[in-house]
Amino acid sequence: MTRTAHTHPDPSPRWCSCAAPDDEVETTTSGLTRRNVLVGASAAGVLAAAGWPTAANAAPGPDSLTITIMGTSDLHANAVNWDYYKDATYSDSAGNAIGLARVSSVVNQIRATRGRDRTMLFDAGDTIQGSPLGFYYALVDPVNSSGAVHPIAAQMNAIGYDAVALGNHEFNYGLDFLDYWISQMDADVLAANAVRAGTKVPAYTPYTIKTMKVPGRPPLRVGVLGLTNPGVVIWDKANVSGKLEVQDLVEAAARWVPVMRRAGAHVVVVSAHSGDSGRSSYTGDLPVENAAALVAEQVPGIDAILFGHAHVDVPQRIVKNLATNRDVVLSEPKNWGQRLSVFDLTVEYAKGKWAVTSGSSTTVNTNTVVDDPALVAVVRAQHDAVVRYVNTPVAVSTEAMSAAEACWKDTAILDYVNAVQTATVSAAVAGTPEAALPIVSIAAPFNRAATFPAGQVTIKDVAGLYIYDNTLLGSIMTGAQIKDYLEYSAKYFAVVAPDAPVAPATWTNAGNTPDYNYDQFSGVDYGVDISQPVGSRIVGLSFDGAPVAADQRFLVAVNNYRQSGGGGFPHIQGAPVVYNAQVAIREAIVSYASAAGTIDPADFHVENWRLVRNGTPVF
Repeated sequence: MTRTAHTHPDPSPRWCSCAAPDDEVETTTSGLTRRNVLVGASAAGVLAAAGWPTAANAAPGPDSLTITIMGTSDLHANAVNWDYYKDATYSDSAGNAIGLARVSSVVNQIRATRGRDRTMLFDAGDTIQGSPLGFYYALVDPVNSSGAVHPIAAQMNAIGYDAVALGNHEFNYGLDFLDYWISQMDADVLAANAVRAGTKVPAYTPYTIKTMKVPGRPPLRVGVLGLTNPGVVIWDKANVSGKLEVQDLVEAAARWVPVMRRAGAHVVVVSAHSGDSGRSSYTGDLPVENAAALVAEQVPGIDAILFGHAHVDVPQRIVKNLATNRDVVLSEPKNWGQRLSVFDLTVEYAKGKWAVTSGSSTTVNTNTVVDDPALVAVVRAQHDAVVRYVNTPVAVSTEAMSAAEACWKDTAILDYVNAVQTATVSAAVAGTPEAALPIVSIAAPFNRAATFPAGQVTIKDVAGLYIYDNTLLGSIMTGAQIKDYLEYSAKYFAVVAPDAPVAPATWTNAGNTPDYNYDQFSGVDYGVDISQPVGSRIVGLSFDGAPVAADQRFLVAVNNYRQSGGGGFPHIQGAPVVYNAQVAIREAIVSYASAAGTIDPADFHVENWRLVRNGTPVF
């Protein structure tokens, strides 16, 4: 679950395809069809309909021209329009498409209409983690061990990105892996505010300046500053502690924008892996998580900001800079390559220098095209390897299991995650003093659509259940701390009157709390009284038939995201860690299932928690 606390509103890809006459022809072993690799022709029409300039009028003269900045964000290792969890073309209810191959088709059209020499392409981070493709080439067949080119690096190089900012998820696989990926990138990889621990020295390239030639005039110099997210130090504490610190985005931009201007940048674009709400998912004195609009408002000299992290579609937002009273144009493209942000900046040459006089932006839906065949070819072999991997059988389930009700009921499928975590930590501490402690486990419903079929269960079924690249730890908590933790988790539910109709789907996600922040414990018995106010909901907390004592010590199996402070749960971040072997939980589930050969709920499913109202169980 190494991720931000609100960045995955669609935790598991759902596919949709626009009808096409040749939809069923030329099916390959991976399921990609000819329809998915033909270049479409409608994205340019979308822009034209919006009144955006074409190549013919984009450059009215040598003293005034329009340049186009294109941007992606939160690609999350989606290379082609494919759902590895479903082993099918991606689809969702909105008709979206995903993947860099789709992005490439839109980019090709815009370059053709605007002129290749008047366009640039940037990314705002979270590129290499988040899909089975990213997981496979980081942990199953890691490219930094095999020497292979990372599929996302290969595609970004083929498209011709000019600069890429680091997102928080770039740090998930460790700094060595990140360095290897950066070494493969043709584009400049930027993060001005990621500094070496205890210093102000950037650990990565802070900015780059690109040059556009203009006939009859001096070259136009476009600078891009990369900013990553301060939450990295929480979410990937194990990878960066003592090595990196992440500065406030406003502070870093205020430092570097003047440097870029002095270095000759006529246009300054910020590529920031940070939302625009001004809020944070964490507490404490860490800098603001979603600071893109604050950067625009408080740092003079910025013309445009490409931002990401929140996984939403923001075609255009205008923020007025407080110091200069100038408008700054911002845009966020929806995640996974579903949108491409497109900025048009008008620049004029006067008094011996170039300056931006106006700007606008929009986003283009990549479902207006189909996959670029050249970009599909770049990753075809690697994609096929992942398809084969996720279809590998691991065990046989005695019955079908579903997570559809896991947000309000104790379900067998989520208990299986807890059973694996409990068994793994228990085996690891055997022979140590901690082995005598009662053991509990924490899991959350990451994906309501997750299922184990009756019969053969494959890796893709496991991946659909546990969709994040978390690792497993064992920590020590007291009974009082577990009670506090559960009270915090229970804020996920709205207050529901004792006699209100039973409609559990309407009770969840109170205060916009995501499903993955509703933690459930195994090993202790308790009720969640949703008729009571937040903070007074946990009833009957017991272990082995006896009430849990405040000072009773427990060994807790927990993922690294939660243990490092993700989600803001109390006590866990400071809890003593007694086990941390960097075992990926998804891989632990696969290994456990493979060793057993059978998944039988009778072996692990215990209904130890329940929703109640005034002491009466809801179900």
